[in-house]
Amino acid sequence: METKHYAVALDGPSGAGKSTLAKAVAKELGIMYVDTGAIYRVIGLAARRSGIKPRDEAAVTALLPSLDVRMEHGTDGVQRMYLGGEDVSDEIRLPEISMYASAVSAHAPVRTFLLEMQRKLAREQNVIMDGRDIGTVVLPDAEVKIFLTADVEVRAKRRFLELEQRGTPKPYDEVLAELRERDWNDTHRDVAPLREAEDAVRADTSNLDFEQSTALILQIIRERAGL
Repeated sequence: METKHYAVALDGPSGAGKSTLAKAVAKELGIMYVDTGAIYRVIGLAARRSGIKPRDEAAVTALLPSLDVRMEHGTDGVQRMYLGGEDVSDEIRLPEISMYASAVSAHAPVRTFLLEMQRKLAREQNVIMDGRDIGTVVLPDAEVKIFLTADVEVRAKRRFLELEQRGTPKPYDEVLAELRERDWNDTHRDVAPLREAEDAVRADTSNLDFEQSTALILQIIRERAGL
């Protein structure tokens, strides 16, 4: 029996739980999870290490040809990111890299540089890919498009707890302010702004716990992909 090929585009604002839910869904369905935000974080990290201001498009663009950005998946399905052969999977999760990632992702040359890497993965295997422009730009023909969202206060509380558990705590008010700034930046940038694809299914998890949210995403995928 021929295996059905499909791609899931999971878009939404920062702190909506895209990565956590996508990982759980990928494991349940036996497909590859691609965290596109991690790829942009690597570019942001490279810019920071080079002393480049992330909003300096010319400087960031000039840096791109020298970068060796790779993504690998272990036997456990966990995605690891490499910069010049160095595993930077943990370093790119530091809070200060988030704003760098948001800034560099607004540059058209950066998005073009990474676009084919993402599309190639979707062509070669079944994937669930999360980001901010997957359903609108990266995989406009994806069989399943989901726009995952939640109230900004709910997202801030989740991010606040996540940072505490990670050992990099921040005051809640600061986390909330950063999320609001990230939302504004992501929705107002000139290149590939965050927006809901016309054919996407909206999934609001403001009042759902993790298990309920996972069940909702799985239900949408199975219905849309005909699984």
